[in-house]
Amino acid sequence: MEFGLKGERVAERWLQARGWRVVQRRYRSGHRDIDLIAQRNELVAFVEVKARTGADFGDPVEAVNWKKQNELIRSARTWIDRHGRPGEAYRFDVIGVLVTGPRVRVRHVENAFQLPGSA
Repeated sequence: MEFGLKGERVAERWLQARGWRVVQRRYRSGHRDIDLIAQRNELVAFVEVKARTGADFGDPVEAVNWKKQNELIRSARTWIDRHGRPGEAYRFDVIGVLVTGPRVRVRHVENAFQLPGSA
C-alpha cells in the first residue's frame, strides 16, 4: 500500500507539472476508489495509477482490465452526479509509474477508455 501511495504522489506531481489541478485524491464510492481526479480548464480526468518495481509483471498500464474499468466508470458516474458542472468533459487516464532502482519512469495514457455514452 505504501508503495502505491508513493506512485500516486509521483503521478500527481507529473500532472501538476503539465497544468493539471488535482481536485480530489482517493475518491471513495462504496468499496471502490479513484486514485486521482484532476482538472484542466473544463476537462476532468479520472486517473488510475499503477506503480510497479521492475518490468517483471508487464507494463503497469496493462493492469487496468475491464473489471477495473467498470469499477472506475461506476465511481466516476457517482462523482459526476455529486460534483460535476455543466460544460465539463470527462475522460479516463491511466498513469503507470515504473521504478527500477533509482530510475522512475512515468507513462501517461490519456483517454485510456471511454465513459459509455460519451463519444
